[in-house]
Amino acid sequence: MNIVTLLPFIVLIGAMFLMTRSAKNKQRQAAQMRDQMQPGTGVRTIGGMYATVKEVNDDTVLLEVAPGVHAIYAKNAIGAVLEDAEYNRIVHGVEPHESETPVVPDDASSLTETEAPADKKIDLGKGEAAEAEKAAEPEAKAAEPAADDAKDAKRDGKQDGDADAK
Repeated sequence: MNIVTLLPFIVLIGAMFLMTRSAKNKQRQAAQMRDQMQPGTGVRTIGGMYATVKEVNDDTVLLEVAPGVHAIYAKNAIGAVLEDAEYNRIVHGVEPHESETPVVPDDASSLTETEAPADKKIDLGKGEAAEAEKAAEPEAKAAEPAADDAKDAKRDGKQDGDADAK
């Protein structure tokens, strides 16, 4: 036989080997997680119910689903063994201490070193050159309307108050 005809079969067998290997690895991790269960541990079933382990047997687990309410489940029905902090957060609503989390300011004012007074306006101009332009600006604006009126009058041949109405 030719090697080219055997190549697809070799690839197929290799892919099957890799898939079964990963599935076995997941099963081993799940069994190891279930072996970590001890009385008092918080768990989540594959159905999504949170409970506390009361007793662990060979194939079954006695869970307390509510105070005074016990149920027997198969070990395979346990989806996850939870840490105490996560279980308390989900079931009892107990949040971790707020002192552990950093405080984030609502605005950027706390990020600056010096406090700027709210009354003082910040000049975004270019210094003295900007002030000189501001001072000259009102005079230039006052002269512009008079020059515009004179241009309009020459162009139309009319003076203020003249009308074309007949």
